[in-house]
Amino acid sequence: MTTPKAAGFSAATAMQSRSTAPAVSARPSPAPHPSWSTRFEQAQRRKYLTRRVEIAALSPDGSIRRTQHIAPATAAFEGAFSAFARGTMIQTTRGPCAVEDITPGDLLDVVDGKPQPVTWIGSMTLTSTAGEKRVEQARLTRVMADTFGLARPMQDLVLGPGARLLRSPASWHELAPQSRLLTPARAFADGLSIVEITPPTPVALYHLCLPRHAIIRAGGLETESYHPGVSVLRDMGANMRALFLSLFAHIARPEDFGTLAHSRADQAL
Repeated sequence: MTTPKAAGFSAATAMQSRSTAPAVSARPSPAPHPSWSTRFEQAQRRKYLTRRVEIAALSPDGSIRRTQHIAPATAAFEGAFSAFARGTMIQTTRGPCAVEDITPGDLLDVVDGKPQPVTWIGSMTLTSTAGEKRVEQARLTRVMADTFGLARPMQDLVLGPGARLLRSPASWHELAPQSRLLTPARAFADGLSIVEITPPTPVALYHLCLPRHAIIRAGGLETESYHPGVSVLRDMGANMRALFLSLFAHIARPEDFGTLAHSRADQAL
């Protein structure tokens, strides 16, 4: 802060010149204005429930970048972080690997295609609290071993709200005759071998993004890699869309996610 003394004036001179010279301001310099993204993030925190998410992404030079973010706790955002519970075995070219042990660059076996490297891993911790606005977002789907046949899944499989299976529930066949549609895991809940559960303790959830949307195997079941879908980004406002895309360093435009490998049941009805 600049003072009269620092400017080369004595205290007496400063008093004498007060009537003819403007006073030296003692106000501190104003703080720099936060960027639009910072202001927007602060506004979203006030408007929505938020959740901390973690991202591990493959950089162009082959290195791995790990970051943490605060994102709105909405279905559109959480779908990118909530497919597979910790411990889910994902089929890689080296064999089954727990989802939490997969790192960007690992090659996954892809159904009806060549292996693809993992380019992005999103994770979050799901908690069930009285403050949740959307209770269904705090529910998981447990699929008992052998529900869909021998080793399908190989052991009890816990899937999150963002998981889809490549099959259609029998009750949907009249509405969607195709048997190979990507269907939300919770749609298969029957209260017997597939049940919805609300975890009593926090559960770590993950999702995986590949260069192209594909069908991968989780616990022996055909599931999908991450893709936001054809309507999620289209229905977002410009600021929310920008915030969403900022979570994906390898995506510049919504079109960069590419096309869906299979149609989705909730879009085919």
